[in-house]
Amino acid sequence: MFGVLALEESEGNMNVDKKTIKIVGVLYLIIVIGSILGGVFSEMYIQSHLAGYDAMSIPDWLYRVGFVIYLLVYLSDIATALVLYILLKPVNNGFALLAAFFRFAEATILGINLLNHYAAFLILSGSDFLTTFDPGQLNGVALLLLDVHRSGYLIGQVFFGFHCFFLGYLLFKSGYFPRVLGAFLIAASFGYLIESFAYFLLPNHETVEVVTTWIVALPAFLAELSLTYWLLFKGSDVEMRYKQLPASV
Repeated sequence: MFGVLALEESEGNMNVDKKTIKIVGVLYLIIVIGSILGGVFSEMYIQSHLAGYDAMSIPDWLYRVGFVIYLLVYLSDIATALVLYILLKPVNNGFALLAAFFRFAEATILGINLLNHYAAFLILSGSDFLTTFDPGQLNGVALLLLDVHRSGYLIGQVFFGFHCFFLGYLLFKSGYFPRVLGAFLIAASFGYLIESFAYFLLPNHETVEVVTTWIVALPAFLAELSLTYWLLFKGSDVEMRYKQLPASV
């Protein structure tokens, strides 16, 4: 597995080839699909049941699958940070390191934050020691843990926002990726940061939640899908552009 990440060096720069570009494209595809599945089936579905006080009707397998999906997404995030560093080190080594560190930090925070997600599952598992609580109490505690999980997610999103900013800058300046991809990512970075800081700074953030969600959703949708498409299907173009650049790049 790690052999595909060991790239040859040429004149002090890491080689940028279509094979490596496709690897990060596949990782991005896993992240995009996993985030959608995790958000729709694991979080939105489960929270709607908790809000309706019918938590016991949630199938165990759905919760477990949702948890594993999130875990795979964050593991893919770590691998993605490494491969993106390899691809973008020739542009600016310092900024490429910053982008990688911010993504590592995001994946670490979100991975630890999954404990809140799993703790909610344990509370709803029907274990004998929980029989002293009525279903309404269990629902309430589980919903609280999922709210804490959401807060932890938004903390991680701050780090991801900074990652997207530096990644967007690197793509914009690279000369071998389309500048529009970098522009989309920089726009998405501000959306992520606005949503997270609004959540923590505004006492009644629910009143602007729809607005901040759209501020994030539109640029993030364009950035993530455009980048995933380009990495998966335009890797040869990126490689060709890289080889045509002056040796100093």
